[in-house]
Amino acid sequence: MKTKTLFASGAAICMVALICAGCKKEAQQQQQAIPELAVMTVAQSDASINTSYPTTLEGENDIQIRPQATGFLTRVCVQEGQAVTKGQILFEIDKVQLQAAVEQAQAAVAVAQANVNTAQTNANNNKMLYDKQIIGAPAYQTSVDGLNAAKAQLNQAQAALTSARKNLSYAVVTAPAAGVIGSIDIKEGSLVSPSTLLTILSNNSDMQASFSFTESELLKMTDNGARSVSQVIASMPPVQLQLPNGEIYGREGKIVSISGVLDPSTRSVTAKAIFPNPDGLLHSGNTGKILIPTSYNDIIMVPQNATYTAQDMRFAFVVNDSNAVHAVPIKVSDQDDGKSFIVTEGLKPGERIVIEGVGISVQDGMTIKPKK
Repeated sequence: MKTKTLFASGAAICMVALICAGCKKEAQQQQQAIPELAVMTVAQSDASINTSYPTTLEGENDIQIRPQATGFLTRVCVQEGQAVTKGQILFEIDKVQLQAAVEQAQAAVAVAQANVNTAQTNANNNKMLYDKQIIGAPAYQTSVDGLNAAKAQLNQAQAALTSARKNLSYAVVTAPAAGVIGSIDIKEGSLVSPSTLLTILSNNSDMQASFSFTESELLKMTDNGARSVSQVIASMPPVQLQLPNGEIYGREGKIVSISGVLDPSTRSVTAKAIFPNPDGLLHSGNTGKILIPTSYNDIIMVPQNATYTAQDMRFAFVVNDSNAVHAVPIKVSDQDDGKSFIVTEGLKPGERIVIEGVGISVQDGMTIKPKK
């Protein structure tokens, strides 16, 4: 009887131990199932948000260099990317035919001048004979008309000479302004004419950055037409240029123009900003983004990855005092910097929100272990 009692007691002890071990294991599993996620406390702050606009750069004055004479290109005097000064020789065209045209025109002027001299002598002689009434008025008038015709031919020959000399000067193509040489696709020995594009000379001491505002953005900037475009331009802050590699260009720019005419196909207006380029870092054809800052006071900003969308609504997960999360609908501003949202409704200062795993592993109603 005593043996049975001891056996029953041992079994009971074993069962209690197994139950305790199971409870401990279940508690450990429950503790391990609670995810540790980063949270942040919502607060109001002042901020400056940059709105970006794609842009393409061009020199303040891009000049197409074309020859004004037809001939074979004999010399290319510059290289692509070379900085040149106003009046510097860029290209030379074969001068043989052009020089021959000048000499031919000079000969024509000499002949015309000789004809004028002969006609002048004839007219002078006829004047004396007419004064002595040896010849009549018609004969004298004929000599005068001959002199006038000879002078007209001389004027025509001199004009042809001027044109020939001008054409000869066109054989040397010079820079109409200081700038940087663009690509040169034409080679020495090629036949060129006024329709041939030799290169583009870019005056890049200042660079123009062209970009577009939407119709709604223009209406917002003008307070629905209450302010003029010129007033908007005058009030615009300095802008920055983000280069294709993500870096910010070291000099600020200024918006100088906003078109008042909407493009009917895109419903947008074209704007231009000017950036100083004393070091020649920027070139025509470069791309980037114009960054326009807007200052805000006492706003709530949250990381974009702390929100998610569902059925055209945006949500954030608020953490309560028991560390349970609940999805809360929020509204955000249309303007953002690509990293954070400005929250206009749905969150209050002092609330905690989840900023890790949102839209991936966080679920409404789950309990988390907050971490900073």
